[in-house]
Amino acid sequence: MADAAVQSIYRYPVKGLSPDPLAKVSLTVGGTLPADRLYAIENGPTGFDPAHPAYFPKQRFLMLMRNERLAALKTDYDEARHTLTIRHDGREAARGDLRTAEGRANIEAFMAAFCADDLKGPPKVLYGDGHSFSDVARKVVSIINLASVAAVETAIGRPVDPLRFRANLYVTGWPAWHEFDLLERELTVGGVQLKVVKRIVRCAATNVDPQTGARDMEIPPTLMRTVNHMDCGVYAEVIGAGDIAIGDAVRD
Repeated sequence: MADAAVQSIYRYPVKGLSPDPLAKVSLTVGGTLPADRLYAIENGPTGFDPAHPAYFPKQRFLMLMRNERLAALKTDYDEARHTLTIRHDGREAARGDLRTAEGRANIEAFMAAFCADDLKGPPKVLYGDGHSFSDVARKVVSIINLASVAAVETAIGRPVDPLRFRANLYVTGWPAWHEFDLLERELTVGGVQLKVVKRIVRCAATNVDPQTGARDMEIPPTLMRTVNHMDCGVYAEVIGAGDIAIGDAVRD
């Protein structure tokens, strides 16, 4: 479908926190978007070993499914300086270089106070070289079909911010639910080759307004009631390296 195109690109440097919008991104074979889910904030001891990073389920970290207050924070990540800035109520609340003990401690101290009611232990910023704290064990790029989001809007009777789905690529020009016809098929997106490998089952994180932090919708139950599943979007693996920019064609 040559008329499909990339409308927007996002990465999430810290799992559960704000997205970074990107105009263009370079992808490598078998990788995620650079710096996507590069860090996570541990909610109670996980046993994560940064020398041998391994997958842990998202419930082990601070995340929107259970910690909707995170959506009230606006964060910026300076990739060159590895520095995370957290803003709350329009003011800077914390800042830290996530590669230094002092910088991580600044972020952890803020989270300890801000998420005190949600914590199972001291919050800890985690990082593993080459590791992505994705919701799935394999390294993937997540894709949302904006027509499917529009179908959810129709079913729920209210506007639905596509950022509720926390994807990397948002695609316009496909019919609703066309992404599910692409399983095990290859896509050309800009200069990148992707292989669609999995549907994305949605969780209660999509119920949270990404701007306000209010838990104000019931998207998974609405999906189940109207289309008999709780899926929206797909994961794809990078099988051919290259660049993707906003406006690039998506061909399947």
